[in-house]
Amino acid sequence: MQQVVSLSFYRFGSLSARLWAFAQMGLARRGMARTPGIGFWKLCGTGTGEGFTPGPNWSVYAILATWPDEATARAATASGVFARYRARAIEDWTVMLRATDARGHWSGETPFQTTDRIADGPIAALTRATIKPGIARKFWGRVPNISARIGQDPAVMFKIGIGEVPLLHQVTFSIWPDVAAMNAFARTGPHAEAIRAVRDHGWFAEELYARFILLSDHGSWEGRSPLTAKEPA
Repeated sequence: MQQVVSLSFYRFGSLSARLWAFAQMGLARRGMARTPGIGFWKLCGTGTGEGFTPGPNWSVYAILATWPDEATARAATASGVFARYRARAIEDWTVMLRATDARGHWSGETPFQTTDRIADGPIAALTRATIKPGIARKFWGRVPNISARIGQDPAVMFKIGIGEVPLLHQVTFSIWPDVAAMNAFARTGPHAEAIRAVRDHGWFAEELYARFILLSDHGSWEGRSPLTAKEPA
């Protein structure tokens, strides 16, 4: 068996549904811990705009989890906590992933088991960091430039910022058509400058970088699967 990572997104419409989703950040923890087959998991909120911003988006929430195999992941994400989220959401999308590279820690753990399979199609990237409180202002001064640049990149298929704690715990997740497109973005412009600043000044107390191949998806986001080709402008 090879580990599978699920990342599920839920959009909530009414005020009551949004309040329910916000409350689940605490209330759903017991149900998540009891989910059969689950490994590492996180309940997350999301950012506004392109996602890589300090302002929270009260209508969108995410659940990340690891599983021993895809069959277990599919069964679990169709039941329990996941089903309750889906029942109240106006839209949801889940993508199944397998890590090809992972470096660093998340809450003191190494959550992703890697495969030696080479990506021959779309690839996903996830970065997660605990930002040192004393430099949070400097960090968020850099992020809007990255957010604007990634939003303008015609190659990116999907992008969002999620996190456990606003301002201090930040996760960025993006999907690209291939490794070359992702590397072209990562090695130039504001993103590369921000990475150099992180290394030079030690902005992060903890960090993790991971890449994934895409196995499958179900549901929709903004009316379609983000893995399908975009309609011409």
